[in-house]
Amino acid sequence: MARLQQKEFGFGTQIRKSPYFDATVRWGAKGFSVYNHMYIPRDFGDPEQNFWNLVNRAILCDVAVERQVEITGPDAAKFTQMLTPRDLSKCAVGQCKYVLITNAEGGILNDPILLRLEENRFWLSLADSDILLWAQGVAIHSGLDVRIREPEVSPLQLQGPESGKIMEALFGDSINDLRYFWLREYDLDGIPLIVSRTGWSSELGYELYLLDDSRGDELWEKIMAAGAAFGLQPGHTSTIRRVEGGMLSYHADMDTNTNPYELGLDRLVELDIEADFIGKAALRRIRDEGVSRKLVGLVIGGPALRGPNSSFWALEQAGEQVGTITSAVFSPRLERNIALAMVGKDFSALGTDFNVETPGGKTTAIVVEKPFFDPGKKIAATPSRRITSLTG
Repeated sequence: MARLQQKEFGFGTQIRKSPYFDATVRWGAKGFSVYNHMYIPRDFGDPEQNFWNLVNRAILCDVAVERQVEITGPDAAKFTQMLTPRDLSKCAVGQCKYVLITNAEGGILNDPILLRLEENRFWLSLADSDILLWAQGVAIHSGLDVRIREPEVSPLQLQGPESGKIMEALFGDSINDLRYFWLREYDLDGIPLIVSRTGWSSELGYELYLLDDSRGDELWEKIMAAGAAFGLQPGHTSTIRRVEGGMLSYHADMDTNTNPYELGLDRLVELDIEADFIGKAALRRIRDEGVSRKLVGLVIGGPALRGPNSSFWALEQAGEQVGTITSAVFSPRLERNIALAMVGKDFSALGTDFNVETPGGKTTAIVVEKPFFDPGKKIAATPSRRITSLTG
């Protein structure tokens, strides 16, 4: 195994490193980017191999950048409901929910996983934006008795069809009845953890929230050792797999100027609840008036893309821009270029075609159904599911 020296990256101190940083470098991390003011490993070699490792076996990813906003206090439940248009009244202790955080105009500030650890204790496990500051600002003027802070909690993602077996090797049989989008507290040889059946991969997976940052290196090595017999590899979140699954990336597929109806996330907006959440009036107006654009799935022609898009590509008809590609990648399993794109409502019907210029040259794109693979999300929800590489 190649061992890279930390000095090769030339990091300063103003951006935080995760408690798994040294372990990821030992295990071959070759490149990092910044997310929630922290370094995140983005490169463990060939991204296509990383994809096959994920869908055929399992990968371990450092996602400590998924920072937690913790909301506690007598009014924690009422305050948390203020932040999101999703009805939380039936969210039980021990349950997780995918939610949107919206502003007064109905724009999306973040799309975290919400975890309810206790009756009056919630975590928002964040995508890349400063929701801690937003929540603290809202709390000041809310008149509610809450405390908002960022706890020292650092998650890892163990994802892939073999992840259940690896978790059983670590935690025993009790892990097998942990339901999809539920959480449980564990002690792994003295390492305190919250474990949830969640993840950003569209595969069977778990997230392990480390509650003691001093044990990060030990936890990483313990999981890798338990997973060796099952083909576990170090890895990074797979753009290929998340686009296949139609999973959205904040700042790419949505931002503060995007509303839930444009994304087809109507199910996360419940306007009939009594709570007066932030953005309620705006979202009611948007629902009644309709939207002018929609997020769609595309298949792009031409040669295989060499990597994900690093800019937003214009979609044109008759020389006029009518949309923008937000996320694009070549899927080796589907053997085609696939993408998510925001287009004018009149150009969102299945079969609509566009002209687009990619780094490989001018080509065409056509609107298709999304997600591109496993549209019922059965893989992530069913522990026994196994996926086999089409290449054998």
